Amino acid sequence: MSGPVLVLGATGTTGSRVAGRLREAGAEVRPASRSAAGMTAFDWRDDSTWPAALDGVRGVYLVSPTDGGDPVPVVSRFLTTVVRLGVRRVVLLSSSALPEVPTGPGALPGLVRSTAPEWAVLRPSWFMTNTIGSTPLAGGLRAGEVRTATGDGKVAFVDPDDIAAVAVEVLLAPRPVNADLVLTGPSAHSYAELCAMVARTTGREVRHVSVSTGEYADHLAANGIPAAYAPLLAGLDEGIRHGGEDRVTDTVQRLTGRAPRSLRRFLDDHAAALSS
Repeated sequence: MSGPVLVLGATGTTGSRVAGRLREAGAEVRPASRSAAGMTAFDWRDDSTWPAALDGVRGVYLVSPTDGGDPVPVVSRFLTTVVRLGVRRVVLLSSSALPEVPTGPGALPGLVRSTAPEWAVLRPSWFMTNTIGSTPLAGGLRAGEVRTATGDGKVAFVDPDDIAAVAVEVLLAPRPVNADLVLTGPSAHSYAELCAMVARTTGREVRHVSVSTGEYADHLAANGIPAAYAPLLAGLDEGIRHGGEDRVTDTVQRLTGRAPRSLRRFLDDHAAALSS
């Protein structure tokens, strides 16, 4: 294959890392954004921007729209354009927590599989980067109290750098992968264990408070998550509580040739952000 790789969501958590790693690999990159300077114009709400963004590309890193609506209609039209313009490979960022359903984000893996000639679906676990920045989890860690509805359930948190490394491997592979890939870190941890790790790193007391799913939805809504979206996010904690995310895969090691970053190492490497 020849030509650039179109990276959607190129200013985002994984897209920015995918674009950077593609450059490091010597590949031509076409980072796309609705408004970022120096990037190819791409707007999910304006399909007139699609053909120029797709012109001559060898593959697409697909991050679906996040405006809260059902992404299926617009992504379906986009994939039709992808195929019509002769682009063969699509790598979709999905989630390990999303069940496959007829509508919504959970419908996108099936849509990609049935439309793109060559494809891969990345299903990462929870991002390690959620522990820093402006997320509700990061805010709780800084405040010394993290509320979840996960109980003692465990999550194999994954570093977005490892997600990007896998994405680049499958985007540039000589042969199509045509597989769903669950991406995790090397071990699974409860939120109580996460809090203990952060406490050790920062020297501050951090505790985990287990609440009901409804209470957690109210907590999210009170901390900036849209009220219509908060129950969906809170519901994902139920899956964790019942063991749905307590698994470790060898996908990162198998596809990149190196072990995934551990949560302990990530927290140590970001001690300054955790302490601020």
